[in-house]
Amino acid sequence: MVVFDGHEYLTEEEKRLKEDRNREKYWKKWGPPDGDAWSHFPHAHARSRAFRWGEDGIAGVCDTHGYQNIGFTFWNEEDDFLKERLFGLSNPQGNHGESVKEAHFHVDNTPHSYMKLLYKYPQKKFPYEDLIEENGRRSREEKEYQITDTGVFDEDRYWDIYIETAKETDDAEELLFRVTAWNRGPDPAPLHIIPHVWFRNTWSWGREPEDMKPSIEINEEAGAKSQHHYLGNRYFNCSPSPGVGSSGDDVLPKMMFTENDTNFDSLYGQKNAQPYVKDAFHRYIVDGEKDAINPAQKGTKCAAWFNFNEDGGVNPGECAVVRFRFSQKDQTYVDEELFDEIIERRREEADDFYYRLSPLPISDDMRNIQRQAFSGMMWTKQHYLFIWDQWANGDPAMPPPPDSRKNVRNSQWKHMHCDDILSMPDSWEYPFFAAWDSAFHCIPLAMMDPDFAKKQLDLFTREWYCHPNGQLPATFKIERKMYGRQDIDFLERVFQKLLLNFTWWVNRKDADGKNVFEGGFLGLDNIGLFNRSEPLPTGGVLEQADSTGWMAFYCLSMLNIALELAKHRRTYEDIASKFFEHFIFISDAMTFRMGSKDEQSLWNEDDGFYYDAISWGGPWMKQLPVRSLVGLIPLYATATLEPELMNKLPSFKKRVEWFVKNRNDMAERNMASIAKRGKGDRILLSIVSKDRLEKILKRMLDEDEFFSEHGIRSLSKYHKEHPFSMDVNGQKFEVGYVPGDSLSGLFGGNSNWRGPIWLCVNFLLVESLQRFFLFYGHEFQVECPTGSGDYMHLGKVAEEIQHRLQHLFVRKDDGRRSINAGDDRLDFDEHWKDNLWFHEFFDGDSGRGLGSTHQCGWTGLIARLIHDTGFNCRLPQTPRTPSVAMSHYFDDILHRSLSNGTPKKGMRHIRRSSTARSIGARSDFDDSVNDDEDVRSTTASIFPSDDPERVREKEEADSHMHRYVSDQLNHYMERGNSKGYDLTGDDLETKA
Repeated sequence: MVVFDGHEYLTEEEKRLKEDRNREKYWKKWGPPDGDAWSHFPHAHARSRAFRWGEDGIAGVCDTHGYQNIGFTFWNEEDDFLKERLFGLSNPQGNHGESVKEAHFHVDNTPHSYMKLLYKYPQKKFPYEDLIEENGRRSREEKEYQITDTGVFDEDRYWDIYIETAKETDDAEELLFRVTAWNRGPDPAPLHIIPHVWFRNTWSWGREPEDMKPSIEINEEAGAKSQHHYLGNRYFNCSPSPGVGSSGDDVLPKMMFTENDTNFDSLYGQKNAQPYVKDAFHRYIVDGEKDAINPAQKGTKCAAWFNFNEDGGVNPGECAVVRFRFSQKDQTYVDEELFDEIIERRREEADDFYYRLSPLPISDDMRNIQRQAFSGMMWTKQHYLFIWDQWANGDPAMPPPPDSRKNVRNSQWKHMHCDDILSMPDSWEYPFFAAWDSAFHCIPLAMMDPDFAKKQLDLFTREWYCHPNGQLPATFKIERKMYGRQDIDFLERVFQKLLLNFTWWVNRKDADGKNVFEGGFLGLDNIGLFNRSEPLPTGGVLEQADSTGWMAFYCLSMLNIALELAKHRRTYEDIASKFFEHFIFISDAMTFRMGSKDEQSLWNEDDGFYYDAISWGGPWMKQLPVRSLVGLIPLYATATLEPELMNKLPSFKKRVEWFVKNRNDMAERNMASIAKRGKGDRILLSIVSKDRLEKILKRMLDEDEFFSEHGIRSLSKYHKEHPFSMDVNGQKFEVGYVPGDSLSGLFGGNSNWRGPIWLCVNFLLVESLQRFFLFYGHEFQVECPTGSGDYMHLGKVAEEIQHRLQHLFVRKDDGRRSINAGDDRLDFDEHWKDNLWFHEFFDGDSGRGLGSTHQCGWTGLIARLIHDTGFNCRLPQTPRTPSVAMSHYFDDILHRSLSNGTPKKGMRHIRRSSTARSIGARSDFDDSVNDDEDVRSTTASIFPSDDPERVREKEEADSHMHRYVSDQLNHYMERGNSKGYDLTGDDLETKA
């Protein structure tokens, strides 16, 4: 529960999360399914060929092992086959790499009792060939050709299909599904809605006994019964749908059955083992093959065909509705009124759940952005199944794979055994996990569901995931700050595995023990002059400022975890001391090596910036003067040591004091003074000194270099007119400023670090500036933007960057969003303008969304930024104190809590607005002044009248939340002045 004013209260969704955490009820057993990786096999094969490792589908749901799946299929009577999965281009087909070519939006999702997705399905023939051919024709200098460019949505001839999933109030196994399809076009149009229930094929590979094969068979006229050795019996019960024609007759579903087996005859000209195969429903509905489905009405795949085509179909502005239950109970009758009431209650509970995450007053637009970012994080949770040994060596019942499969990239991961629910970067374009991505995912995930976030980090430390070198992401403190819980056992368990990982990095990437790291790359792909994961064409090795800065950052992260553990287990004081010393050695190596007079380093004093360098050993070294994130990442390596904590850990304190006294030359030489104390008597650990910090920030905050209207660019705009190049053996290597998509095929050509804005690295820069502010306070100010004449302390600089990042998404005065690149439909159409895509990265000049369109992984960080600074986002408002944001992260501070305040007269209470029940309606919020009667009416809309105790609990929780909001608003108002909000001495120690 989010704690307000010292008061603990669980929303309905948080009650379910607690029940799941305590293993009282399995609320997370059913959720979003796998996505079929874009390169696995052609889209044309997917409808006919059984998947080996997972399943895919539109708005699908599956159990935690992906055994049984529910998905949605549609047909507009124009396409040559049913629309049962999203379409996109593989990497070779796209002019900028793999790309989904659909219009779908993650509207809502909680962890996990309610889900809502919007799919926009054309009424015209889907432009599969046009998308392939036009993108294939375009060069890398041209923009991607998207589905919105094809004209298929012209005249609004499309369907807005809302797909909702809800669980029963007290039963995690009872799932309700509702499909609401609105005709946005000018004429009546037919639509076929065909929900599917099927089993993943586990029986064709020779690894499962025949008697374990699951089955689905007819149960009633509009229902089916499934049986599975692990899941038991389940019932798929459909309700008749209201008709759309003049007859007034209901639409009854046609139940269809087949096997989830490959159609070898269609794909390879080989005889099928039995006649009923995976693509039967396509052939039955579209091609009219009446013998395609099993007349015995049984199989491993089932569908209910709802046909809305009477009198030409659904009228303009009207909708078709399909409802069904997936249940453990054999109840053939579906009570539609109760059904809709349950879904509406789950939606209202979702409103309450998300509102309490960010109760401060923010605009409706920002709240909608944040809600969809959170929802996307939930929608991209997927079941991930991959067993390296089985994949590499093949299955008993299948032909053996080629020997080359055992020698592909990452072939050393022979221990890999994945069968878990993981957070994916993108549900279509990147349906595979990566440690770098997962670390960022866990930040917004921890706000919603700390247990799932911890589970992700925990999984990557298990022996069946973790490579012996221990590669895995970092850990976070959000749970303690937002929910008042601290899981020391989890922290210690992960820390032990991180020790292996840190040792591996030190031994492999700093083989000579110089504390300067080389080789490989940190996911920044094409940022450098050369491919950083391959041997240099110049010979020598590439010593990397970003890798070295990252290892220093890693060192400080390990130090922080060790200090946290040392509060409870003193043995970790010694380990903390080791990381403290290791950090200083790495930091020193960024500038000094052997201490000789003429030696070179990664720091360039003339340019005031860090650069990569080629080293041929000894004094032979050449810097590569490319101003990029490589030179900003050393800013990450900063931390403050709080005096209260030092006094509680005498052994660690003694070691620090010894080092300052006996290694003063190293301690003082090139770091922000370790001996001198800053604001609040803090100690600062940092690679960069105050002087270097000023020089780096002068470039970073220059709008002609890194500082764009939408955040920090990955490469300085200086290189637009001044590209850096080098000729090596007759070959020219060059780095220039490219604000949009990559112009080369390096690393697949689907990402670009030579100019665009990436939220993940901006997020870490914001955190670093906030840590610097904790030490330097108000007195240290820099010009922001450079050359503007305006000076800010570093807390306000961090806030300004956060505001600019939010400007990517929020509507401007003219109603446009920067991410939409001037697209009138996306900006102004009433059925499009409130739905957002969360792109992988953004144009460094315009803010146009680029790369993957549903990269809710690290771009989901926008939800956290809105939580921290959305209240005062400079739209035209003036900045407020950044203390709220910092207090959520830097929790080594021993907080001096304010006494419980009471709302002052005239203060505005914030609440979730009560919403009327209507199919397809969106939730909304307002920040109007409310009295107690309003609050009670809102509470009553969530809880039934026969639960007065729960109503009372929520009313009490509301009063504490309102007090918290009032106190915060009073705090800002009292600190405000004509120049904007400023900080007082107690701001950073205030407990939010």
